[in-house]
Amino acid sequence: MLTFVENCFSPRTAAFFDLDKTVIAKSSTLAFSKSFYQGGLINRRAVLRTAYTQFVFLAGGADHDQMERMREYLSALCKGWNVQQVKDLVAETLHDLIDPIIYDEAATLIEEHHTAGRDVVIVSTSGAEVVEPIGELLGADRVVATRMVVGDDGCFTGEIEYYAYGPTKAEAIKALAESEGYDLSRCYAYSDSATDVPMLESVGHPHAVNPDRALRREATLREWPILVFDRPVRLKQRLPAFSMPPRPALVAAAAVGAAAVTAGLVWYASRRRAAALTT
Repeated sequence: MLTFVENCFSPRTAAFFDLDKTVIAKSSTLAFSKSFYQGGLINRRAVLRTAYTQFVFLAGGADHDQMERMREYLSALCKGWNVQQVKDLVAETLHDLIDPIIYDEAATLIEEHHTAGRDVVIVSTSGAEVVEPIGELLGADRVVATRMVVGDDGCFTGEIEYYAYGPTKAEAIKALAESEGYDLSRCYAYSDSATDVPMLESVGHPHAVNPDRALRREATLREWPILVFDRPVRLKQRLPAFSMPPRPALVAAAAVGAAAVTAGLVWYASRRRAAALTT
C-alpha cells in the first residue's frame, strides 16, 4: 500500500491505469452493448454474440494480431454513427452499468494515489465516449483514449486518427510526462494485458493486475508485483471514503466509436467460434 505523500518540492508524479479488467471487471465497451442496441447502433444478433465475446475477453483477451484486425474492422463498421448519440447513450446508463463493476481494490488505489499527491490517468484503447465519463466517475485527472475522425455532420467518418494501444500508450505517457512534469521513474502503472508492457516498463513502479498469461510470465521474469482484483463494488457503497470530487480531465487523446469497438470484438468472437468448429 501507498504510505507517503509526495514532497511538495519533488517532481510531479502520476499513476497510470488501464481500464478494462484493471479498474472495472468487464470490457467497458461491451458493458454498453444493450444500450447501443436499444439506441439502434447495433442489431440483435450482435447483442447476443457479445455474451460470448465477453467470455472470451475475460478468459484471455485478444493478442496483438487479433487486435490489429479488429481495429481495421471497427473503423469501417462505425462509419456514419452519430457521435452525440453514443455519448448520450453512455451518459444515460453509466451509473447503472459501470458503477457496479468497479473493482474495490482499484478504487482504493486511486484514493491512495490522490492522497499521496499523484495524478491519476486512465489509459485505455476504448473510446473517449466511454472512457471519459468513466474517468470522471472515478475522479481521474486525465484520460488517454483512442480518437476517431468526426466529420462535419457529427458522425464518424470511419477513419482512426489515434489508436491508444501498445507502444502508443507508452508514447502518450511520455508526452504527458513532458507537458506535466512527471518523473516517470517515480510513477506507477497498472494493466492486465501483455500488450501494455511498453506502458508498464516506461514507469518506475509497474504492476500487473489480473494479468493474462503472457503478462504474468513477463511480470514474473521482471519481478513486477502481481495484483489480484476480485471485488467489484458500487462506489456509493464506499462513501464517504470515495468522496473526492472529480478533477477536470485533460484528454490526451479522445474518442473511438464505443459501439464500434464492441462490433470489433464481436468479429473476433465469430472468428474464434469458426476456428473451433473447424477444429
